[in-house]
Amino acid sequence: MSKWFPSVQAIRAAKLETFVQVSLAATLVLNVWVNPSVAADPFRTKEARNIGDKTEAAFKAIFQQGDYKAAEAYLQQALISEPNEPLAYAMKASLAYTNKDWTTLDTYSKKTLEIGQKLIASDPLRGNIYTAVGHFLEGAALVRRQGTVNGATQALSKLQEVYKYLDKAQAISANDPELNLLKGYMDLMLAVNLPFANPQQAIERLDKNAAPEYLADRGIAYGYRDLKQYNQALEYVNRALKATSNNPEVYYLKAQILRGMAGKEKNQQLLQEAVINFDQALAKKSQLPASLVKQIERERRKAAQDIARAQR
Repeated sequence: MSKWFPSVQAIRAAKLETFVQVSLAATLVLNVWVNPSVAADPFRTKEARNIGDKTEAAFKAIFQQGDYKAAEAYLQQALISEPNEPLAYAMKASLAYTNKDWTTLDTYSKKTLEIGQKLIASDPLRGNIYTAVGHFLEGAALVRRQGTVNGATQALSKLQEVYKYLDKAQAISANDPELNLLKGYMDLMLAVNLPFANPQQAIERLDKNAAPEYLADRGIAYGYRDLKQYNQALEYVNRALKATSNNPEVYYLKAQILRGMAGKEKNQQLLQEAVINFDQALAKKSQLPASLVKQIERERRKAAQDIARAQR
């Protein structure tokens, strides 16, 4: 397990906050691509597991449509009708993080861990995966409760538990697409924030073994964006858009990539394309969290200011 996990000193406090935020996003995208007619396993064609209809509807709302409000409504129903599905609790905790509702985050991170641990007896693979997710969410709650500096040591201890249970899941099925999606995201976000890590290994994990393809592509686009390899990032975000063309968050990611390319290449046309994609994201701002809308608006405003300065 230690080969996956850096020492406490390896991650500075600021980097830990970034890692927690981005990896929590990875937790949100564990189960996204859903068959529109049946509540089938979104990852596996063999030994498929079913998820509940309400959990499925929540995933479709947030990840196909980028509609957080609809997802919240479906999740309230899922927690009643599908009480043994850890994905519902993980989603509820993750949305609480997005909404800065720390009490709810604390409650449902613990519930995710509890249900994940119970699932180990009947489904060791997914049980270990979601026990890892539960530990991760508890680590995020610790950071929010105690602050980045004070909570860093305990949060990193939680991340050690995350990788311990991911290793157990890997021992059961190393090529499992659900496992490789989650682990690929986490490994990639560590790699782009640590100078001695190799992000290419995480990218290959997502590219070769993770599913659904749209989520793997989106994760790779995030990674290449953070590595400032914008041509590759653009290729993969365009792939993701083919599958989720109604999701405003994917347009936001594309806008960030285009803005980065424009700055690197001193290309005003790319900057104008970035503004167009910011606008496409903001066209559906009513269904996004207020904090995310403010962030998109802020970045859009800066891009527009850069255009105005260049035209003087």
